Amino acid sequence: MRRVVITGAGTINPLGHNVPDTLEAMREGRCGIGPLEMRDVERLSIRVGGQVKGYDPEAEFNRQQIALYDRFTQFALISAREALAQAGLTFEGQLAARSGVVLGTSGGGLNTQDENYRAVYEEGKNRVHPFVVPKLMNNAATSHVSMTYNIKGPSFTVATACASSNHAMGQAFQLIRYGMADVMITGGSEAMLCFGGVKAWEGLRVMSRDACRPFSANRSGMVQGEGAAVFVFEEYEHARARGADILAEVIGFAMTSDAADIVMPSKQGAARAIAGAMADARVDPEEVGYINAHGTGTAANDKTECAAVADVFGHHADRLMISSTKSMHGHLIGGTGAVELLACIMALRDGIIAPTIGYEEPDPECALDVVPNEAREAKVEVCLSNAFAFGGLNAVLALRKV
Repeated sequence: MRRVVITGAGTINPLGHNVPDTLEAMREGRCGIGPLEMRDVERLSIRVGGQVKGYDPEAEFNRQQIALYDRFTQFALISAREALAQAGLTFEGQLAARSGVVLGTSGGGLNTQDENYRAVYEEGKNRVHPFVVPKLMNNAATSHVSMTYNIKGPSFTVATACASSNHAMGQAFQLIRYGMADVMITGGSEAMLCFGGVKAWEGLRVMSRDACRPFSANRSGMVQGEGAAVFVFEEYEHARARGADILAEVIGFAMTSDAADIVMPSKQGAARAIAGAMADARVDPEEVGYINAHGTGTAANDKTECAAVADVFGHHADRLMISSTKSMHGHLIGGTGAVELLACIMALRDGIIAPTIGYEEPDPECALDVVPNEAREAKVEVCLSNAFAFGGLNAVLALRKV
């Protein structure tokens, strides 16, 4: 099996419009969650979220592009541009044919749907823009990244709710590992913070009205976010031959299904995914120093995840660091695992563990080292990134320091 490394990273999210700003915010434990700014916000009972503030589409794209690109596609393209600039790759000839794009999203072009439902049902219009379908389809971001950069190999979109990004990155990893591609552009993007998107999530009654406090006994629920992160996954020898700067190595991936409940998580399903990723990576529990948790800030998720970690790691669980950056940027749904992978790279490359902010009160059912409130310096060789989605679909990635 071939080795797979990460040679580029890009992002736009509530903590920053690029990777350096995002990592600085994570190091500082900065919160990107605040009051929502959108049409009809007064009709919402949940009025906080992790919005990408200070973003002007017209500064990034021309009028024709904006007519084609939903907000989630814009975020993906901005992130891909940064990642590919860092990787220093151009796609021509054989490399174009041996490269692909796999991105995750849950809602796809939800802003486009929301705007056009309003136009038809509320405003009584009988026509919509001819590009509504290509703008809202879930594969739009993948397709536009492939067209923008002449990437002609295996490309598709993964939609598995909150695990979409991890599933996408896992598929990209395997495509390179097993020889079907040499380079993959992968990650995820989401832009659900529109009126309809927030209103739908309100119905679940799992949303916090003020903050995301994962693992804290006084947690009050999850907070939605938006944004994207995109990475360049590359076959190791290919990257080394061209002198690429390697950020980290992807060494394992596992996915499981709870086959139990559409919304309630399963300790057994999560534990099998965590153990499976370590088995695939051929690492022992004692080698793992950090886990980026799914950590949504709901009682059901936090307690289930901590129990799964404790089961898999046994006595080593007491020496593990586990944190949830959702406390800072919110839950980016289909894009969340991709943004969270940045925290894993920071842990491996810079020796800095992103904190779980908003932690106020210990929960005896979450008695792990959750790196509360302040970032921590620590030497980490191997880390995991967890994603456990509605529908009981779990995906865990394992990374190693290079």
